[in-house]
Amino acid sequence: MHALIFHRFGAPEVLHWAERPDPVPEPGQALVRMRSVGLNFADVYRRNGNYHLSGTAPWLLGYEGAGVIEQAAAGDTSFPVGMRVGFADMPYANAELVAVDLDKLIPLPDDITFDTAAATLLQGLTAQYLVTDSYPVQRGEVAVVHAAAGGVGLLLVQMLKARGARVLGIASSEAKRAAVRAVGADAVAGYDDWVAEARTLSGGRGADVVYDSVGRTLDDSLGVARIGGTVVFYGMAAGDPEPVDPRRLMDRSLTLTGGDLWNVLTNAAIRRERAAALFAQIRAGTVRPTIAARYPLSEGAQAHAWLESRAAIGKVLLTL
Repeated sequence: MHALIFHRFGAPEVLHWAERPDPVPEPGQALVRMRSVGLNFADVYRRNGNYHLSGTAPWLLGYEGAGVIEQAAAGDTSFPVGMRVGFADMPYANAELVAVDLDKLIPLPDDITFDTAAATLLQGLTAQYLVTDSYPVQRGEVAVVHAAAGGVGLLLVQMLKARGARVLGIASSEAKRAAVRAVGADAVAGYDDWVAEARTLSGGRGADVVYDSVGRTLDDSLGVARIGGTVVFYGMAAGDPEPVDPRRLMDRSLTLTGGDLWNVLTNAAIRRERAAALFAQIRAGTVRPTIAARYPLSEGAQAHAWLESRAAIGKVLLTL
């Protein structure tokens, strides 16, 4: 098979397309021939050496994608050869063939394309738990979404609107704000005026919930939440936030909670149940994936460079 690999940390140019031995599935694994792979900033961070990578070079990135069962797991009949599947949390996806644990596999309905699965499983399941588990959003509540034009952000805005929330989406450029407005946000703002916009949308009361994946904005996020409101912290794209004095939470009865998808997808049944609910929303049209660009996996270096330019609106896919 061929795979997108790198031998040293660095700029996108360290990535190259090369022949590698086919993976040998372990017991409880099926071999998947990939058709579409999702690209994430986590891949960039690993390529740069900011995130831990196990083993030794050459390294292989990628954690999500979709394809077809090439070789069924020994003794398993639930995922036969030729079945269309996706996954959101299995390493080494930047290759033509990937060995995937059976409990990580998600069957794809006929009306969910490989690209749709690769564009929505990781970010869509993240947005889903943010609106159901981290804070169960109710109709009429005011929600603020940071990085609203990102892969999670655009899906999160749509899921919030489907639950009847009023949504302020924050994005860094006019093009990105236009995309956020197009998926249904009630108001949009840049990072120079979002605090005032949040107060306007909430009638001065403050937001019921603020979804913060930026990090350095956490202090202001706490400031715009209403008394008794919630801030959900689930990322730090712009760096670590300043420490929070717990007395601030006490004084205004605020809730600050964290979120991580892997604490939610704890077994195969939950993973597939939540994926089925996500697919139902896509089928109904209440959630529409935004695909920013498609690159052949063999041209992954160009895809990384474009993602790092921060010009992407939505999801970048690597296709085979």
